[in-house]
Amino acid sequence: METLANLESFIRSAECGSFSEAGRRLLLTPAAVSRNVAMLERNLGVRLFHRSTRRLTLTEAGETFRTAIAGHLEGLQAAIAGASTGREEPAGVLKISLPPTFGTAHILPLLPGFLARYPQVRPEWHFENRQVDLVGEGYDAAIGGGFELLPGLVSRTLAPAHIIAVASPAYMSGRTSPTKPDELAALDGIVMRSLQTGRIRHWSMRDVSGREVQAPLSESIVVNDPAAMREAALLGLGVAMLATADILPALENGSLLRLVPRWYCDAGAISIYHASRKLVPAKTRVFVDWVADAFKKNRLAERFAGSLS
Repeated sequence: METLANLESFIRSAECGSFSEAGRRLLLTPAAVSRNVAMLERNLGVRLFHRSTRRLTLTEAGETFRTAIAGHLEGLQAAIAGASTGREEPAGVLKISLPPTFGTAHILPLLPGFLARYPQVRPEWHFENRQVDLVGEGYDAAIGGGFELLPGLVSRTLAPAHIIAVASPAYMSGRTSPTKPDELAALDGIVMRSLQTGRIRHWSMRDVSGREVQAPLSESIVVNDPAAMREAALLGLGVAMLATADILPALENGSLLRLVPRWYCDAGAISIYHASRKLVPAKTRVFVDWVADAFKKNRLAERFAGSLS
């Protein structure tokens, strides 16, 4: 019996005249759609499409087959989705991508309560500093900031992604604390070189009124990981520009000091991303809700806001 994926790939490719456009609609890569169609043709023993570099066109057999199944596909999709979401208990592997520091500090502590409530869910969590391909790599959801919202994905904002200037009390001892962002240039800077661009990231800071001022840190120490920047700042090696979410415990226990209070860099939002399907799998739906509820309960959006001192 043909799989639903093969039939969906065929119908959408016929509608779009393109594996690429069909893939965007189905949240699959063009190669995956092409493989599904090729498998369907092999199983049926007929060629369904004429392929060219510009467009797909149906063969006579393909048109006959499309007419035969088109009216029944939506019913099959609804029946399968209804059966899978009708389960009382969310279950299965929950594959999530999270930034290492943020995920360890703020998401991992939610896991014991989540598993106690949903014991049939099996977490597979990847701690990584990159934007993953949710569909192509088989992730159920991802948490992070600055993601490009590709077609077929939805996001739910959890908190602001604000960057602030920090240093240890030991480093600031005997030094004059800056009052404006441009005064940070007089201090030793701990900066990061991007793995993607090879460039060192410099920031402009803003205040609550919307004024923007450059914050030109010196390049005294260069690393390629935010966690290393935080540790270097804790060791008293200089000033670092770090996400409030990644250093909240250090700010709250006093091991790091915030410099130029109320000035911050706006890096967008921290969000949770998942595929936009009409019927999201129960395991994904309850995880998204669990995380969002925890952020609200713990007032993390407010605590992460660099616009507040």
